[in-house]
Amino acid sequence: MDQLWANRAASAEAAIARRHLRRLWGLPGTQLGVVAWPAAPRYRRFGTWHYWWQAHLLDNLVDAQRRDPTEARQKQITRQICGHRLRNVGRWTNDYYDDMAWLALALERAGRIAGVERTKALETLTEQFVTAWVPEDGGGIPWRKQDQFFNAPANGPAAIFLARHGERLRRAQQMADWIDETLIDPETHLVFDGIKAGSLVRAQYTYCQGVVLGLETELAARTEDSRHAQRVHRLVAAVAENMAPDGVIKGAGGGDGGLFNGILARYLALVTTMLPGHAPDDDTARDTARSIVLASARAAWDGRQTAEELPLFSAFWDRPAQVPTPAGGDAQFVDGAVNSSEIPERDLSVQLAGWMLMEAAHTVAGDESETVAGDESETVAGDESGE
Repeated sequence: MDQLWANRAASAEAAIARRHLRRLWGLPGTQLGVVAWPAAPRYRRFGTWHYWWQAHLLDNLVDAQRRDPTEARQKQITRQICGHRLRNVGRWTNDYYDDMAWLALALERAGRIAGVERTKALETLTEQFVTAWVPEDGGGIPWRKQDQFFNAPANGPAAIFLARHGERLRRAQQMADWIDETLIDPETHLVFDGIKAGSLVRAQYTYCQGVVLGLETELAARTEDSRHAQRVHRLVAAVAENMAPDGVIKGAGGGDGGLFNGILARYLALVTTMLPGHAPDDDTARDTARSIVLASARAAWDGRQTAEELPLFSAFWDRPAQVPTPAGGDAQFVDGAVNSSEIPERDLSVQLAGWMLMEAAHTVAGDESETVAGDESETVAGDESGE
């Protein structure tokens, strides 16, 4: 795999470690990411922590361990999991199915790739997704408990997890079919956000495209059903046309939106390395996905700033980053979502997405003949978790 992108991914990891990683409440054996840099005192005390951002931090650590396996990072992964559960009041679950799906994906990969297994946690989360399936109510699984909003950001990652964990392929296929029948824009072929009380929520976000690409790629690799690869072909083309002008994935600002472009990059990389088949449409989808990841990564790297001698990424990869300051508005939690800080680069989510992109670029930048079918073997930088 390409050493240039390995070095850049390691630099992105080191930036997160220096600016964001701290013990939870000073407790040994724990770690979480402070949600802003520079950080207000309440952030350093983890009064605010954002469950799903921490799940992506864990997933990025697993990416890094795949790239460059070290005992120190394996311990970091263990600390991150421990900190997550402790900050979540000793539980793995919360009221949001999308949050739980992101954590389930990260925990499954932590066990499979990094050797840090949490079997009971995976069983607990699996039960959440299986029992939440309510086709009689129009779903899908809902966005959160006691809610009638059924969306791609809950169903996509939950179904990827179910396909990977315990080979619950039938349910994963049902979820993929529900998305394809319910949430695909007939004009652009992009994925709509969701459906509420029978009405489409027509917003089209980059991360919705990402999770559906991930789901259909998993199913294409794990089943002999050709419809999944065909959906990948269609959606990669739609993303290239509508969500990657000049080949660079669109940004969505800070707050929760700071992760959206990184998630799309992660699953475009999965298309590149995991989509089976050697028909022209398969090759085109893989090549297009790879080119978008690499063009986005080059743009993000070129637009970075340097802070504390380490990279700081822009929320919009086609624009230069702005170095944040302690002044200005903080991110706010409103109606189940986190809005952006006044300077979005301040948000952990934005920097996690930049790191995610560097890891994705490293994954796809090597010899194109190194396609992997379901095996994610590769991994990272020093242990700077504030201990």
